[in-house]
Amino acid sequence: MRRIAYCLLLVVILFLGACTGCSKSGKYGKASNVSNEERPQSHDAKKTSNSISERTTIYMVKEQGVYKIPVLINGSKMEFILDTGAGLISISNVEASFMLKQGTLTRDDVLGQADFYDANGDVSVGTIIRLKQVSIGGRDIYDVEASVVDNSVAPLLLGQSALEKFGKFSVDYSNNTLTFE
Repeated sequence: MRRIAYCLLLVVILFLGACTGCSKSGKYGKASNVSNEERPQSHDAKKTSNSISERTTIYMVKEQGVYKIPVLINGSKMEFILDTGAGLISISNVEASFMLKQGTLTRDDVLGQADFYDANGDVSVGTIIRLKQVSIGGRDIYDVEASVVDNSVAPLLLGQSALEKFGKFSVDYSNNTLTFE
């Protein structure tokens, strides 16, 4: 069993490693820095209607200087940092490995590689994958590009590849809410 887990991790590292920077072509966004602040207690999503054409409000949690929201990725619950400066959704190799084990991510979902710039200006090659479904507050979008970070403790970032598909949104920092129109 240990050997199988090691082989799976090796496959993830070899085929799904990436950095959360902006690509050389400018298609993918930049990574954001995280500062330290106190952790809030909880968060929920509130839907004002079942229809995607109606307003949906998601409550955010401010944690270490960033805002986090609950997101379902291919049916798996995860907590993402709202990062309007990132071009792609970004997940770590741990989440990618979990989704591979669950069968919610396959080799067919690997789209290719791209060059990414990190915040220091360093360039690294990263893997781009397709997420079949991304759900926020009962709203679903499909076939969303994401990058996989070759780092087990990398934060989960909700970037432009998802936000642009949800359409118009607003952030109310005084009430810690993200609202999709």
